Amino acid sequence: MRYGVVLCATLALAACGFQLRGTGQLPFKTLYVQAPSTSAFALQLRRAVEAGTHTRVTESPGDAEVVLQVLTELQEKEILSLTGGGRVNEFLLRYRVAFRLTDKLNREHIPASEIVLRRDVTFNDQQVLSKEYEEANLYRDMRNDAVQQILRRLQATKLKS
Repeated sequence: MRYGVVLCATLALAACGFQLRGTGQLPFKTLYVQAPSTSAFALQLRRAVEAGTHTRVTESPGDAEVVLQVLTELQEKEILSLTGGGRVNEFLLRYRVAFRLTDKLNREHIPASEIVLRRDVTFNDQQVLSKEYEEANLYRDMRNDAVQQILRRLQATKLKS
């Protein structure tokens, strides 16, 4: 009886067309990421491209079919609300990445675009260390999200001839 249920569930799952996502395909074979050498975002983007696609990340723009320019990468923190005593109660964390994609002939395939991610975080004077850790994790998660969004935009890009 159990085997029959497992077999039916397996057949139903296979029949619905479910597949694991697998590796994504980018419409170019080589990519150069132009960003400051200290950029954690650029490092993570390079790793994601090499691990999740068949595209090779080059060390120089002359060797690449396209160049992804990371124009800006900013982490911003803004006071969102105060307590009755004038102490900070909430912060708004913002992560911005501006980028554009060009080819060897300097033709734009993705014009200057910006990804803006926002997160609200509560604050407590009594838990400063844990709140700093939470803030760092939120920025890391927003960076991961921005990398995935850029990868999806790169996959949807149509290179002009």
